[in-house]
Amino acid sequence: MVPLLLLLSLAPGVVAAATNALTGSKPVSLDTLEEYDNPTNGLGAWIWADKVFDRQTCQLWRAFEIPADSPVAKARLLMTVDNEFTLFLDGRELGRGVEWRELFDFDLTPLMSPGRHVLAVRAFNASSTAGMLFGLRIILADGRMLQVRSDATWRIVPERTSGWEERLEAAESWPAAKVWFAFGVMPYWTTPQNINVMPTLQPIKLFFWQTGWFQITLLAICGGVMLFSLRLMAQLALHQKERWLLQQERARIARDIHDDIGSRMTQLVLQGEVAQSDLPDNSKLRPQLDRICEEARGLLSSMDEILWAVNPRRDTLRDFAAYVCSYAQTALKATPIQCLFEVDPELSAATFDLPLRRSLLMAIKETLNNAVKYSKATELQLKIYWQGQKLIVVVQDNGQGFDPAHVKPGRNGLTNINQRMHEMGGSCQVTSAPGQGCRIEFGIPFKHQRRYLWRWLWNSRPFAEPTSDPKNLPPKDPSQIHDPTKC
Repeated sequence: MVPLLLLLSLAPGVVAAATNALTGSKPVSLDTLEEYDNPTNGLGAWIWADKVFDRQTCQLWRAFEIPADSPVAKARLLMTVDNEFTLFLDGRELGRGVEWRELFDFDLTPLMSPGRHVLAVRAFNASSTAGMLFGLRIILADGRMLQVRSDATWRIVPERTSGWEERLEAAESWPAAKVWFAFGVMPYWTTPQNINVMPTLQPIKLFFWQTGWFQITLLAICGGVMLFSLRLMAQLALHQKERWLLQQERARIARDIHDDIGSRMTQLVLQGEVAQSDLPDNSKLRPQLDRICEEARGLLSSMDEILWAVNPRRDTLRDFAAYVCSYAQTALKATPIQCLFEVDPELSAATFDLPLRRSLLMAIKETLNNAVKYSKATELQLKIYWQGQKLIVVVQDNGQGFDPAHVKPGRNGLTNINQRMHEMGGSCQVTSAPGQGCRIEFGIPFKHQRRYLWRWLWNSRPFAEPTSDPKNLPPKDPSQIHDPTKC
């Protein structure tokens, strides 16, 4: 009855002729089917190295081939070693055992694929006799059975041989294993005390990111990125060095203008005033000296603006706001227009590039000049604040206003103002109506925040040399910075 059940449980091809690829061709009989399910029938002999001694390590190697014309239906391996073993398949460790009176059962079905495979066993003998008992049976889908048993076809691998667990071919220097005892012959057992079912391992899935080509490509990309980053860092360091040198040169120019040309212009004004006081009141030279002195004072005022623009200590948004408030207060002082200031107290101290702040200052000056000439206003509001990533400057008066749609081209300097703001990438919005005053809003997108973050990360101080000139150093006391809200 048992052979009949086994026959019905297998594929129909099992009853057909089958071949053993390792031991020769033979038909599959009922005894062969029994042999697969009976663990002891598929075992070979007790094999070991040519010599046996205590505390000996023996490395056994065997290769076998699975044909490609039929997939594997089932593969079962049973083995034991007197005394301990570690089993490898194609270099991968499958499991370990430490009791020679028991069998260790491995299900290798998921790991069997067409092609050549390598079995490797690292065995250890504690004392006295030693041996390995082994049996692997593989049933293909077409009914053929392949067997690998422990016999003299195994090879003994010398110790300290590297990579032997996955070598597909044996070296000529590896001797053949020696059969010491047939299965069931004393001093070894005929029936095992126990059969230990070992965990079934699955094939190792190799994802594309674990492949060699992907890792090499990734390393190449990372190397390229590192080289590119180093190049950028070198350029950034050079840029910071150039910027520092430019700031030093600007500070020197500003100092020279102030100390040389400024002092000379001041002396010129004083000498003109002295010469004017020495002349009689009805002298014809007095009006000419008045004009000369007035022009010299105007030049001094223009020189102050140039010094503010050139001096690198005045490159911050706070200094810009302070200067604009001071200029507006001076420009409106001789007019009936009352100026009200509203400046964001959280205004950043970040650097405001010279071209931007120069163009914005000229646009604000043109707006104030138009308000004085045409608005007939009694009150003017100047607002400077942040809005998102934009710097907003608003100039609003309560004058007579105008209709923007009927303004002649070039009138009130609006063309120049719009052109300046367009060149900076900013905006200019004019809101006005007859009798409702005028509101002009300037918006400058602050696009350079990242640059200053890079400068913070890559500080330019290592390139700078300490200077003993106090004029080149920023004020340490916050009270020395002009507060634009107190203009």
